[in-house]
Amino acid sequence: MKAYEWESLLKSFFIFFILLEILLAINSWHDFQDKTLQLEEKIETELKLCAYTIECEGLITDFVEKDKNKELNILYKDGDFFSYFKVPTVDKYLMKVTYPRRDYIARVEAVRKALYRKFLFYSIFAALVSLLFSLYALMPLRKALRLNEEFVKDILHDFNTPISSMRINLKLFKREIGENQKIQRLENNIESILSLQENLQIFLKGIPTQSESFDLKELLENRIKYFGVLYPDVAYTVTMNKTILKTNRDAFTRILDNLLSNAGKYNKKSGKVSIALEGKYLSIRDTGKGIKSPSKVFKRYYKEQERGIGIGLHIVKKLCDELRIVPTIKSKPNEGTTFILSLDSLIIDA
Repeated sequence: MKAYEWESLLKSFFIFFILLEILLAINSWHDFQDKTLQLEEKIETELKLCAYTIECEGLITDFVEKDKNKELNILYKDGDFFSYFKVPTVDKYLMKVTYPRRDYIARVEAVRKALYRKFLFYSIFAALVSLLFSLYALMPLRKALRLNEEFVKDILHDFNTPISSMRINLKLFKREIGENQKIQRLENNIESILSLQENLQIFLKGIPTQSESFDLKELLENRIKYFGVLYPDVAYTVTMNKTILKTNRDAFTRILDNLLSNAGKYNKKSGKVSIALEGKYLSIRDTGKGIKSPSKVFKRYYKEQERGIGIGLHIVKKLCDELRIVPTIKSKPNEGTTFILSLDSLIIDA
């Protein structure tokens, strides 16, 4: 199961399980109260039997002087449990029968342990029921998600033919008329479509694992040429020396493309994007609109603009986690945004 499916399963499980546990706890509490009351009634019966049958095992008997404050056949709970009973042929004294408090506590503890065992058994049963219920509730959701994913995969696959045809025809056209700014823009637009396609493929399929060594500065300069044509009103600059990274080049390029694209797309007119490597930290700083809620930008489908579908930065976080990159963000509305990538585990030569 995927992360969001596990999240849905666990949330459903815990909600249902907690509700069942609350009901079980309430039932166990009432059961304990009932059994405690029954125990006191049983003790009272034992005291009466002792007085009338003289079968007093476990009880303490004594004779006390009779007075108006000692009511007969009433269970007193002052420390020990005791009652007063009339003694036949004797008017001056009463028989006092006592049930020791320590014995009562021991019996209450036995009741409590029995209820704990019962509660534990039903809790395990409730957990199994909750799990089965959560799995059953998740099944139609998983089926719908699978259908959507297959639908998107089919569309992405069908995109390949027209996009490939467009690229080939543009190359042929370029040979006929030579370099042309309009053709360059068309090529960049096709690259943008391919970039979105790759984002969706990563979102659906996951991340490849192969690693290779490459020059970070060279990669950034190549990507800046592309985004410089796409966003001609924004000035991209790189400040760093030759730096060799070892990681998945395609995945790392996808991180850079998403960040550089956002820095250009949401920048102001005649804005700037500054890329610098300070130690082992790569910073991408823009002079754009800024972000209102930086802590939310990596969440799936979160967006603060009408443009886009809200998965670009989620994919950035997903790729960073896979490549062992720690991303941080600093942003203020109307002042700009800075993304910082910790490349400790990737740099092999700087």
